[in-house]
Amino acid sequence: MSKLFSLLLYNLLLPVGLIFMLPGAVRKMRARGGRWSDLAQRFGFLPKAKRQEIAQLAVGRDRLWLHAVSVGEVGIATKLIARMLKDLPRLGFVLTTSTPTGYAMAEEFSAKQNGRVVVLYSPVDLLWVGTRFLVQLQPSQMVLIEAELWPNMVASAKKLGISVSMANARLSARSEQRFQKFGFFIRPVFAMLDQVLVQELGDIPRFAGLGVDPAKIHHTGSIKFDPQGAAVDEVQLAQLRQVLKQAGIAETQPVLLLASTHAGEEVLLARMALNLQATYKDLVLLIVPRHVERAAVICEELRSLGIESQLRSQLLSAVPGKMQTLLIDTTGELRAWQCLATLVVVGKSFLAEGGQNPAEAVMAQKPVLFGPHMENFESLVELLLQNKGAMQVPDIQSLEAELARLLADKVLRDSFGAAGYQALAAHEGATLRTVSRLFPNEGAIISSFHLQKEPPVADSRPVQNETPSSSG
Repeated sequence: MSKLFSLLLYNLLLPVGLIFMLPGAVRKMRARGGRWSDLAQRFGFLPKAKRQEIAQLAVGRDRLWLHAVSVGEVGIATKLIARMLKDLPRLGFVLTTSTPTGYAMAEEFSAKQNGRVVVLYSPVDLLWVGTRFLVQLQPSQMVLIEAELWPNMVASAKKLGISVSMANARLSARSEQRFQKFGFFIRPVFAMLDQVLVQELGDIPRFAGLGVDPAKIHHTGSIKFDPQGAAVDEVQLAQLRQVLKQAGIAETQPVLLLASTHAGEEVLLARMALNLQATYKDLVLLIVPRHVERAAVICEELRSLGIESQLRSQLLSAVPGKMQTLLIDTTGELRAWQCLATLVVVGKSFLAEGGQNPAEAVMAQKPVLFGPHMENFESLVELLLQNKGAMQVPDIQSLEAELARLLADKVLRDSFGAAGYQALAAHEGATLRTVSRLFPNEGAIISSFHLQKEPPVADSRPVQNETPSSSG
């Protein structure tokens, strides 16, 4: 099937899909703090203030547009931008995202970059919208983070002579199978990409099978797994230590962190934590839900178990209860909380499919455990399991047994965390390799920046006693 026919079919179906998706998208937008005024950006109508910010950026070949769907991708994009700003200071960036939480994270990053990063909401992939957006931005390159591909936008970019790269690209076997069902339509779209920079060697044949010229696919490693530049903000760490102190949680208490949990998992895992607390009486439960707007519901669910949780945003003083529990209803802190944890359990892996990314917890050298459903990160999971750098359990009962074993053995915890970190060391330099591929003519400049290994992120909390506490 030709590219023109693929685009024609896509543009016939897209309006119908948008009509069906609109009500749900609006509800989600409102629930996550989005504003009605943001919708105008989605159709290429930028407010005057944003147009002025873009005008102040570098022009022509010195302006890049990076698109990152949500929080996870924004984290990758900001890490990549930070590297480019350091190595190639002449650059200016437009960073788009699709969610209010991703937008807030991007804005926080932008505020520290002295006007060199402009944040916008991503446009709807209607043909006229894409052209209007590109004409206003006038980027020399368009960089799509991971696997977000817009047919109309890419076609418009190619028509305007703008190169399009997919960076930190990944494609699971399940996604590949889904795409292959529509291969006649998908292949001409993927074939428009100028280059695809993949996380794993196994991604190369998958993207080639979807129509990308193998000569345009390069293995750069995972930017998110790259230890370079992954140091946690020490100021933020100090602030969160004070939060724990205010919550009445001592530095010597073991902390079980439930990371990026989804609906139903909080109750399931909290009930298990109560069982552990019968032995480890000082055990603290720290919950970071994937969607903070669920905080009120989670509090009620925990209360049904007899757990009085404290909200991070409304912390006043210690609240007595069966188990000290802190519910994080703020964003942008997960990496730092993982550094302050003793053990980390990854959400969306027990009751939902797909899982969440365990990389940051692994890079913090923490023992990381997850359930049977980690389909979206199969390559990473396979790498970690092969190197004994993470643990996958089939059910909650098995999880409870493994957590008890780790709580009782500091040596085991340390070796577990170190093994995971070493497994990800193979991705060191991924950020710099990506920059080199985006700017191949700058090789002499970029190669002058030597990779510096950063020391592992150590647990800043004193290790608790290895025997169960007798305190209440």
